[in-house]
Amino acid sequence: MDLFEQVSNDIKEAMKARDKVRLMTLRNIKKVFLEAKTAPGANDTLDDAAALKILQKLAKQGRETAATYTANGRADLAEEELAQAAVIESYLPKQLSTTEIEEIVKGIIAETGASSMKDMGRVMGIATKQLAGKADGGAVSQIVKRLLA
Repeated sequence: MDLFEQVSNDIKEAMKARDKVRLMTLRNIKKVFLEAKTAPGANDTLDDAAALKILQKLAKQGRETAATYTANGRADLAEEELAQAAVIESYLPKQLSTTEIEEIVKGIIAETGASSMKDMGRVMGIATKQLAGKADGGAVSQIVKRLLA
């Protein structure tokens, strides 16, 4: 079962459970998935890799929006955004810890023979592919910069 089907099935479960936050979030996810499936050139398909990228983007947007609400003194809205982000994150693979990311990046640096910041683009290209869906790109970038500096 792919992510699109799983979300569709989970919408039914959320309706039965009368879980309003989960239902609203899942409907939003399905809407975005449908938009991606019907986009020009998508050929009415959505593979799990593309779906994961969409979910990561939605989760990141939710966390950023919650931070904005918190900064503006709207804890009630921030709490709602974080609840929705938690639902989205339940569909994402487990995120790697900083030490796990660091070990992988050290391996990539050794593999490529990178020694300075000039090699950052090459290291980031490989790291981004290997860590897709498992780590935030910003965190990977910071670790690569620190290790190459």
